[in-house]
Amino acid sequence: MRRRYKNSSIFLKRSEASIPLASQTFSKSKNQYPVGFSPLFIEKGKGGRVWDIDQNEYVDLVCGLLPVVLGYCDPDVDRAIKKQLSKGITFSLPSKLETVLAEKLIEIIPSAEMVRFGKNGSDVTAAAIRLARAYTGKDHVVALGYHGWQDWYISATTRNKGIPSDFEKYTHRLPYNDKGVITAVFEEYVGNIAAVILEPMNIDCPMDGYLEFLRDICDKHKTVLVFDEIITGFRYSLGGAQELFNVVPDLSCFGKAMGNGMPISAVVGKAEIMQEMQEIFFSGTFGGETLSIAASIAVIDKMQSKQVIESLWQKGEFLSAGVNRLIKQFNLSNVVSLKGKSPWMILDFKDSGVWNSFEIKTLYIVEMLKNGVLSQGTHNVCYAHSQRDLDQVIMAYQSTFSIIARAIQGSVKEYLPCQPIVPVFKIR
Repeated sequence: MRRRYKNSSIFLKRSEASIPLASQTFSKSKNQYPVGFSPLFIEKGKGGRVWDIDQNEYVDLVCGLLPVVLGYCDPDVDRAIKKQLSKGITFSLPSKLETVLAEKLIEIIPSAEMVRFGKNGSDVTAAAIRLARAYTGKDHVVALGYHGWQDWYISATTRNKGIPSDFEKYTHRLPYNDKGVITAVFEEYVGNIAAVILEPMNIDCPMDGYLEFLRDICDKHKTVLVFDEIITGFRYSLGGAQELFNVVPDLSCFGKAMGNGMPISAVVGKAEIMQEMQEIFFSGTFGGETLSIAASIAVIDKMQSKQVIESLWQKGEFLSAGVNRLIKQFNLSNVVSLKGKSPWMILDFKDSGVWNSFEIKTLYIVEMLKNGVLSQGTHNVCYAHSQRDLDQVIMAYQSTFSIIARAIQGSVKEYLPCQPIVPVFKIR
């Protein structure tokens, strides 16, 4: 079906007059989509699909950048939100719901003995680092992935404008799965590393013994091990990747899928470390906002009563099997590959001849959109994705890969109707 983006283009101009980048989130902005050849504003979502402001319909493989784990307008979550809405949203004292959710998280997450809530991932990763520094009395932090926009982390990236230059010397961004660099940094800053923070799994799986190695070296040096489970939590396993890999950190950060789209996150961990919350400053008016907490309780209840996690694995496996089959069919194994585990997989695009990976990925996004699939090159599957949705995704890949195969043999630029997108910065 031919898709038009007239309303998106018009509204973009209006939005840019009042909102920088016309978006609250870099990854949702015009910088990450081919302007004029893609939707830029969403009108509504239902199940595993979304409709843009031009009324184009798509199977959504982005799912709000992963928070939408059950699907848009999930009836159980919506019912919980509406029930709490009739009682009030934010109160002058804590609500009982805060304790109810904290107890549920302690029940399902191996590392959780105490809990505090935030509104997004950056809130709780920053809280974890502040806790670790307060608990250990040390300054330096080792970061093995992407951990949010706060100064402690972003100071060590290329997006560090507006941050005092002194900050970056305390954060050491190192490659994942490399034991040697970890050993070296502990030797260089002996006795002064407060925390090692990492996504226990991201685009790559942990090598055999890697997470155990980190657990051991942190114990040896009295360093706090922090798992950033903003993505992996409520997706690979209800208790997170720490449950999947059977390695328990000192602190953990959860978010995204916790509320099926509602803004909520949590830092959890050992009671003796979490008690430092009484000494550090981590406080926000909306930390106990009840609609998000009610939504999170409903998400956990549904995941415990239905086979949600198993369904995410099955749907992801169906997609990965189909995509890998098509990669082989179109001889694209040197151009694109799937990485990760089935509930969240990432397409890794590579340069091909004179064509760089960003040009090829942009062509991928354009062609998938033509076939009714919204994708940024990831499989962010949700519980509501139907077999019809998944079949449409595979058909979209069939068409898209056939175009890419022809384009790289000729001229990608002839097939590409716009400038290639570029990443905000390399995060994994």
